[in-house]
Amino acid sequence: MPQSKTQGWEIRRVLLLLAGIWGFDILLTVLLAPPLLHPPVEALGELCLLMGISGSVSLLASYLIFRLGLIRWFRSLRYGLLLLSILVIGVVFFNVRFLAEAMFFEQHDLNLASIVLVFAAWTALGCGYFISSAFIQPIMNVSNGARQLAAGDLGTRVSVVGNDEVAALSKTFNQMAQDLQEAAEQKERLEQSRRDLIAWASHDLRTPLASLQLVVDALVDGLADDDDTRQRYLHTAQTEIANLKELINDLFELSQLESGHIDLNLQRASLSDLLSDTLSAMRAMAERRGVRLDGHVSRDIDPVQIDPEKIQRVLYNLLSNAIRHTPAGGEVLLEAEVAGSGVRVTVRDSGEGIASEDLPHIFERFYRGERARTRDKDGERGAGLGLAIARGLIEAHRGTIEVDSQPGHGARFVFTLPRGAVA
Repeated sequence: MPQSKTQGWEIRRVLLLLAGIWGFDILLTVLLAPPLLHPPVEALGELCLLMGISGSVSLLASYLIFRLGLIRWFRSLRYGLLLLSILVIGVVFFNVRFLAEAMFFEQHDLNLASIVLVFAAWTALGCGYFISSAFIQPIMNVSNGARQLAAGDLGTRVSVVGNDEVAALSKTFNQMAQDLQEAAEQKERLEQSRRDLIAWASHDLRTPLASLQLVVDALVDGLADDDDTRQRYLHTAQTEIANLKELINDLFELSQLESGHIDLNLQRASLSDLLSDTLSAMRAMAERRGVRLDGHVSRDIDPVQIDPEKIQRVLYNLLSNAIRHTPAGGEVLLEAEVAGSGVRVTVRDSGEGIASEDLPHIFERFYRGERARTRDKDGERGAGLGLAIARGLIEAHRGTIEVDSQPGHGARFVFTLPRGAVA
């Protein structure tokens, strides 16, 4: 607010308070003085004039102290509050002494009243000291907490006592400290994730590149001197390029998910058709490994508000993972049914299962159990991103995904999707 407007507002407030003093003065003179004091009429006018003058002088003196900023001169709020107490007592003393001397008291009674007023003022200052402590201590707690927070102790919290403005300040400080602590923890998690991402991505990128280099070097050096050997080397190179391409695509999609910038092309689609198409696409992989792939879908699950391409990616990740970890002669089953206001999809296999120590980390990016760290018989190597991407895509649809498993008894992945629109 401009200074001129501020000063104009203060002047209007002073004039309003002066009008209030004179109005209250007249009210007291008219309503209380006659029945209590029975003064003559001319005395009533004098009393009204004197009270109005003393009250106006007191108000203007207080405004002058406010404008000069005397209270802000003190380095401690305690002394400022004590000065405020002294000013209030001084105003009371001035008004009582001025009016008593002008109107009623004899000198002896006036001196006695002055002594009593001085004693009352001294007692009030003592009371004001302890009352000021009730305000100072919470403020000092916030000040000490702010210093600790500035020094790096983000776990600092201050006690909240009462329901006044100081208590509100303490609550705000605690909320700010909590927000700063959560932001610092999130920053540390992101930094750790960045370090892990660099380390893991470097390792997983290095492996196919090293394999490609060996193949190319062998071809350049003429080690593949017949067509069969050259075809085998080229097939190896083709597999490694596919692995490298899949890893890069997974990294890109995961970065989109974690940054929250993934775009969903939501539409009312037939989930049963999508499941059927996915099963058909995955059947060749299952047959090549000697795994029976089957599915069962309830008739009443359609339509569902989804991004068909993203959900098909989830299904591909879950099914390929199940087929890869199911031995020949085993079975992978895909089921879908209505669950309340949504649908539930289950991928169940009869494979090796998941170790109990791996279950809490199964959806973490780049996490792989020991048996998943080696190349499978088709030359494919999991990077530990498929399940992390599946979880991200399901959560982007406002759904949930979970897993339960026992070693040697297969695994069961279940995800749910709302049937209505997704925000």
